[in-house]
Amino acid sequence: MSHFSTPEQIKDHLHKALEPLGKFDQCALLDYPDYLNIGDHLIWLGTVFYLTDILKTQIKYAASVKSFSEAAMDEKIGKAPILFQGGGNLGDLWPQLQEFRERVISKYQDRPIIILPQTIFFKNPDNLKKAAGIFNSHPNLTLFARENYSYEIAINNFSNCRVLKSPDMAFHLVNMPGLDWKIKQKESTLYHCRRDYQPFSVDEINLPNIVVEDWVSYKWMYREGKKDWYWNLPGAVRLYREGWQRGLANPNEWVSRQVWQNLHPYTLSFNTLYEPAIYRKSWNLIHSGIYQLKQYPFIITNRMHGHVLCLILGIPHVFLPGSYHKNQSFYETWTHEIPFCARATQASEVAKAAQRLLKI
Repeated sequence: MSHFSTPEQIKDHLHKALEPLGKFDQCALLDYPDYLNIGDHLIWLGTVFYLTDILKTQIKYAASVKSFSEAAMDEKIGKAPILFQGGGNLGDLWPQLQEFRERVISKYQDRPIIILPQTIFFKNPDNLKKAAGIFNSHPNLTLFARENYSYEIAINNFSNCRVLKSPDMAFHLVNMPGLDWKIKQKESTLYHCRRDYQPFSVDEINLPNIVVEDWVSYKWMYREGKKDWYWNLPGAVRLYREGWQRGLANPNEWVSRQVWQNLHPYTLSFNTLYEPAIYRKSWNLIHSGIYQLKQYPFIITNRMHGHVLCLILGIPHVFLPGSYHKNQSFYETWTHEIPFCARATQASEVAKAAQRLLKI
C-alpha cells in the first residue's frame, strides 16, 4: 500500500500513474466545466498544464457538453485521441454529462479515448450495466478511477477497458508558481459547505466564529441559474452589481486578481490554445477560490476540492463526509496520512481535530 504524507508525493504519484498514456502530439479535451464549481476548474487547469507542460501535447479542440461540435472536432484533430475531463460525474447523478460521454464513446471507435480520473457512482444498476456495455464495446478505452471504491467498480464492470487508478488531476497544481502571495487572515473559521448537502449544523460543530460559505463564485460570477428578473435589469445595474461584488466591496481581492490575470507567467500560454477565453474563465475562477480559502487560518469542508485546494495551499483543515462514498474513499486512498488535515465523520470530532491541527 502506498503512503503519502505530503501533497508533493501525491503529485509525483499522479505523474507516475499517468505514464501508461505515453505521449501524443495532439488531442481533443472534452467536458469543459461551463458552470461555477471551482473544483472542476481546478481539475481542468491541472489537466491542461499536465498535457501542455509534461506531455507537450497540443490541445487542438476543447468543448463543454453544450458547445461540442462533431464537425469542428473532426476538422481540428482528425483521429487524434479524445480525452474526457476527470471529476466526480461518471455515473447517473448528472445524466447529461454521462449521456454525452456515452454518445462520444459510441461514435468514435476509431481512435483512443481516455477518461481522466473519475469518481464512479451509479444509483441505478441498470444505468451502470448500460454504461458498461458502451464502454466495453470500444476497442481502445482507458479509464482512470480516482480512488479505491471507484477502481473496484471499474475493474468489476468495465472488463474490456484499460482500468488504472490515479489521484485527482488538480494535484498537478501542487507547487505551481504564484500561489505564495500573502493575504490578511480573518479571525474566524470557514465552514466550506456544499449548498446541496450540509452534514453538520454550525451548532453541532461547536467552534467559535464560524463563517458558512460554499464556493464564493456561486454568489456572483456569470449568474448561473439566475431568474429572468435578473437579466431584465438594465445592463448598467447588472454591471454595477458585478463590479461591487467583485471589486469595490473588496479592493484587495480586485488588485490580487489583476496581478493573477495579467502578470502570472501561465496566462500567456492561454493565447496558444483553442478557445483561449475558456481557459481564462477557469483561471479567474480558481483565483477566487484561492483567495477565498487563503483568508482563513483553519477550514472545515465537505467539498472534495475544498480539501484538495487546502492541501495545495497548506491550510490546516477538517474534511467531512459527502452524500455518498466520494469523500471517504478519496481520503482513505490518498490523503489520510497528511499531517495538516483530518477527517471527521461525527460533529463531535470536528472541534477535537481542530485543536490538534492548530497545534501543528
